[in-house]
Amino acid sequence: MKVLAVNGSPRKDGNTHKMIMRVFEALETAGVETELAQVGGTAIRGCLSCYKCIERKDRRCATKSDGFNEMFEKMLDAQGIILASPTYFADITPELKALVDRAGFVSRVNGQLFRHKAGAAVISLRRGGGVHACDSINHLFQICGMFIVGSTYWNLGFGGREGTEVENDREGMENMTDLGASMAFLLQKIHRP
Repeated sequence: MKVLAVNGSPRKDGNTHKMIMRVFEALETAGVETELAQVGGTAIRGCLSCYKCIERKDRRCATKSDGFNEMFEKMLDAQGIILASPTYFADITPELKALVDRAGFVSRVNGQLFRHKAGAAVISLRRGGGVHACDSINHLFQICGMFIVGSTYWNLGFGGREGTEVENDREGMENMTDLGASMAFLLQKIHRP
């Protein structure tokens, strides 16, 4: 079993990354393979509404120049998907939003390719807007028929702009550990031999 985490933050080693790594520790302890992919700070763009994916039904987006199709293949290969983002004006980063929109569309028009995968949102924030950002990610999981994994509280971690303070949010980091354990538990139940 494998869980892919997509970091939507342009700060590759910032608060969002630290939260992902805490989730990974719990997953790896449970024997689940992990992979980290970076979308924040990349050139991934939004959906062009060209509908070529509907016409072709080839599990790909017609826009081939921005790395989306490679990221989508990684998402298809994983049994669990974590989408992680800092909070930008009470929402996720534009790169992650572009991935959400396009991945959801391509998955749905090709027969619900994400159906029954496990999904979890991870959100870092300084003050507010984190619940809305989490909801933006969960919309993808819900519309694609995925199982949403939660923790003991919202999957949020508080940290400042410097990008390292989230480690001081004891409750938030404990939630990340629990989130990893909960995702491993669900995956083991779904993929029982």
